[in-house]
Amino acid sequence: MKFTSTLRAIGASALLLSSVGAVELDITSPDSIKSAAKSISENLRSYYTGDRPGDVPGNLPDPYYWWECGAMFNAFVDYWYYTGDDQFNGITTQALQAQIGHNGAFMPANQSKTLGNDDQAFWGMAAMSAAENKLPDVGDGKPSWLSLAQAVFNTQYKRWDETTCGGGLRWQIYTFNNGYNYKNTISNGCFFNIAARLYKYLGNDTYGDWAEKAWEWELAVGLIGKDYHFYDGSDDTLNCSSINHIQWTYNAGVHMAGAAAMWNVTQNEKWRTRLEGIIIGVGVFFKDNIMVEMACENNGKCDVDQRSFKAYLSRWMGYTALIAPWTRDMIDPLLQTSAQAAAKQCNAGPNQTSCGLKWTLDGVNDNNFGVGEQMAALEVVQSLLYRTMSGPATEEKGGISESNPDAGSDVTDVPITFDRVTTGDKAGASILTILVLMSILVGAWWMVS
Repeated sequence: MKFTSTLRAIGASALLLSSVGAVELDITSPDSIKSAAKSISENLRSYYTGDRPGDVPGNLPDPYYWWECGAMFNAFVDYWYYTGDDQFNGITTQALQAQIGHNGAFMPANQSKTLGNDDQAFWGMAAMSAAENKLPDVGDGKPSWLSLAQAVFNTQYKRWDETTCGGGLRWQIYTFNNGYNYKNTISNGCFFNIAARLYKYLGNDTYGDWAEKAWEWELAVGLIGKDYHFYDGSDDTLNCSSINHIQWTYNAGVHMAGAAAMWNVTQNEKWRTRLEGIIIGVGVFFKDNIMVEMACENNGKCDVDQRSFKAYLSRWMGYTALIAPWTRDMIDPLLQTSAQAAAKQCNAGPNQTSCGLKWTLDGVNDNNFGVGEQMAALEVVQSLLYRTMSGPATEEKGGISESNPDAGSDVTDVPITFDRVTTGDKAGASILTILVLMSILVGAWWMVS
C-alpha cells in the first residue's frame, strides 16, 4: 500500500447517476445474490486493461497501485468460488502468473521502487485463495498457486527484523523506499494471515508457529490493542515507542481471517477468545450494522487505496463465518445489512451498476466510483453466499494445488541497481522519507479533523 493523499478523479464513464434501476438484491435468495454479484463484478472488470494488446497483464491503469490489482483478482477468485461463474478465470490466471517475477514470489523488478511487504502479500493472499478455492494450477512447469503463497511466506519470514522493536516486518522491502522505517500492521497482519492459512491448508507446525509469533509481537508492541482494535503502525527509528492509532477496516479483517484459520486448526480456546474479540472490536466500523471506513469516509479524505479497504473486511468476514460457524450469529447482521446498503446504491453509471463509497439503505449514491468502491460492494454481496459453500480446501480435504515448501527459499532481497545516484537524489530521497514519516505520525489528527 502506498501512502498518498491524492484523491482519485471520478472517471468520465461513471458520471451518469440514476435513481431508476439499481442492483437488485434479495439476501435470502442465492440466485438473487449471484445475479447482483454478476452485475457488480462485470462493472469492476471494465476498469481492467491489462489483457489488452500492448498493456501489461496484472496492472491497473493510473491512479491504482500494483497491489490493488492483486486484491482485485482475489475478488474474482472469490467470485468464481461463490457463484460458479468462470468468466474472469482466464484474465485472473494470466495476471497472477504474469506478476510472479523472475523469482516466483510476486516481486517483479518493475515494482521494486515501491514494493512493500504488504503489496507482495496481497498477491500472495490471492494465490492462497486460488489454492483454497481449487482454481486449477497452470501446470507446464509454472508455479502452483499454493507454492506461490509458500514463496511469499518464505521470503517474508526471513525479513523478520529483531534489530528494532523486538521484531516485526518493515513496511517496505528495500532500504531506498520511503517508509522503510515504518513497521506497519497491514504488512505484519498479511504475513500472519498467510502463515495461518498455510497452517490450515498443510498442517505444518512451522506455519502455525510463525502465525503465533507474528500475533504475539503485534500485541506486545501495541499494534493490537487490548480491546482487539488494530492500529496502523509505528516508526522503528523510535523503537516503536509511539503508535499511530488510526484504525482501518482491512487491518481488522486480515487478522480476523487469520485468527479464524488458527481456531479452525487448533480448536483452541485461546484463538476462540481472540477471534470473538476481533468480531466485537470491528463494531467501531459499523453504524446501524452498515460498514463505514471511519477514519476517512465521512470527512471525504479516503485516498485511492483506502477506498478499497472495506472489500477486505467483507471478504474475511465471509471466510470467517464459513470456517468458524459459531461466529455466524455475530457476523450475519453486519454482513447482511451492509450488503443490502451496498447494493442499493449501486445505481449509477451508464449501466446503473456503479457503486459509490458510502453504503446507504436509502439508495443515495455519493458519486465516488472506481476499482475500490466496486470491489468493496462485490465482496460484501458475494460473501453472503458463504452458507452455500462447503469450505476452503486443504491438502487432505479436496486440495488440488501442488505444495512446494522450498518455494522462494533461495530469493535474496537484492535491490535494483540505478544507473547513477547523485547527491541531489540522496537529499531528495531523505526529504521525502522525512515527509512520509511525518505524515504517518500526524495522520491520526489529519483523518479525524
